[in-house]
Amino acid sequence: MRRISFILTATYLFVACSGEGEKDKKNQETPVSEAFLKNVKTVSAVLKSQEEDLVLTGKVEYDPDRIVEYSPIINGVVTNTFFSLGDKVGRGQVLAYVKSMEVNSLKSEKASLQAELMTAKRELQSAESMHKDNMLSDTELAEARAKVRQASAELGRVNSDMQVTGTNSKGGFSITSPMSGYIVSKNIASGMSISPDSDPLFTVADLSQVWISANVYASNLQFVKEGMPVEMTSLSYPGEVFEGRVTHISQVFDSEERVLKARIVMANPELKFKPEMSMIIKLKNNTENMKVSVPVKALIFDENKDFVIVEESNHNFKIKEIKLLGHNDDTAYIASGISEGEKVVIKDQLLIYSHLKNK
Repeated sequence: MRRISFILTATYLFVACSGEGEKDKKNQETPVSEAFLKNVKTVSAVLKSQEEDLVLTGKVEYDPDRIVEYSPIINGVVTNTFFSLGDKVGRGQVLAYVKSMEVNSLKSEKASLQAELMTAKRELQSAESMHKDNMLSDTELAEARAKVRQASAELGRVNSDMQVTGTNSKGGFSITSPMSGYIVSKNIASGMSISPDSDPLFTVADLSQVWISANVYASNLQFVKEGMPVEMTSLSYPGEVFEGRVTHISQVFDSEERVLKARIVMANPELKFKPEMSMIIKLKNNTENMKVSVPVKALIFDENKDFVIVEESNHNFKIKEIKLLGHNDDTAYIASGISEGEKVVIKDQLLIYSHLKNK
């Protein structure tokens, strides 16, 4: 700014101090002034509803309704694994084999219960025949039927346990994927022992839909509302903008980060959003009150203050200090200093400012 000021001031001093006559001085000054004034552009200050850009940080997270952690329900030793971290898997796909003595116990228990159920059914048939010939009481018939129900229920329980574990004929069981998705964590390897107390062996996540979690500080809370449109960018995809809406705002501050979490649910068909990926979230803060506004490029910042150049009449310019309410990329909203309808300079205002300030 100081360099521009010096050049313009020097031009004016050269013209003013020239030893030529008044006519010659006008001949030199007029073309310079006209050429300069032709480039000056102004716009009128207008009333607009205030719209500011609010920028928040955030990251990509799993949708908790689309994630499953697998924990073993019986003891065993892993004999083989068939997946790696990040692999895509299908529902029911075998991921590992486990050798387990408990599987043999379940098989023995199943065989015993099957025999018990067959015996109970034969006894029930005999009881029903004797009851028909009035040789057995109603109570004794009810007891025979109860034995069948109990044996059937116990066998059903064992079958359910064996179905969950995926038992096989070799005294072990296979671990299958509970859903289609991607392996996002793995804590299982051949040779390791597992038990119901073990940490989850793996996690499968459906990444076709994810959450973007944005950090909302207390000072910005009044501007963030559910349903607000947002624009998101990531360093992973320079120049690409993703559009969404705030779907939920937490009512409890995060105890560690001291922020509220705003949630943006995003479809992820191309899997561009990766869990833990950092995101920049931009929101539009709109207010219903009409404010005097000018283009941002009209502003001049000098000595920690904001100024504009106002054309009060034809080629008559004046510096005016203003107070800002806020701004976005294009528009500045004015609290005081200028009024609606005043013409502000939006081109070559720095040259005019330097000249008027040094005059």
